This record gives sequence, structure tokens and C-alpha cells, in this order.
Amino acid sequence: MVPHRREGLDVEVLAPDYQRIMPALAARTPQGGLRAKDLAQLLELELVPAKVEGLRAKLRRLEERGWVVQSASGMFTAARTSAG
Repeated sequence: MVPHRREGLDVEVLAPDYQRIMPALAARTPQGGLRAKDLAQLLELELVPAKVEGLRAKLRRLEERGWVVQSASGMFTAARTSAG
């Protein structure tokens, strides 16, 4: 389960798969974000539909809980903290 993001909550509360996504997304996000396929490649996942769609589902779950922001064009970025 992915908890809702709130003040003082860090990525360590996330499951290992999600912990792996967050720093990769935060550190490697160019202008406008990354698509799920590009992030899958950064994470060295096999670039097959099942893996990419699984990652996209995780990104959407992170978005629902406030950890990630998705633009209308399907690009994902790490959500900003209230301090930054």
C-alpha cells in the first residue's frame, strides 16, 4: 500500500519498488518529466509492455497519493516538497 504523502513523510515509508522509482524520477527528470517507458529504461527494466504498464500503474498510484505529478501529456515528475 502507498500512503498519502504528507509533511514529514519520506520515501522510506514506501515499498521497495516505489522507493526505487522516486529517486530515479527526482534525479533524472528533464523539463516536462519522463514517460513511463523512459523511466523503465533508466531503472533497467525489460522494455516490454507488461513491465512498462506495471511501472505506469505504480506511477499513477504514486500520483493518486501525492508523491508524483503527471502532466496532461503523460509525463511524470516527482512532486515538490512544501519546502522546495
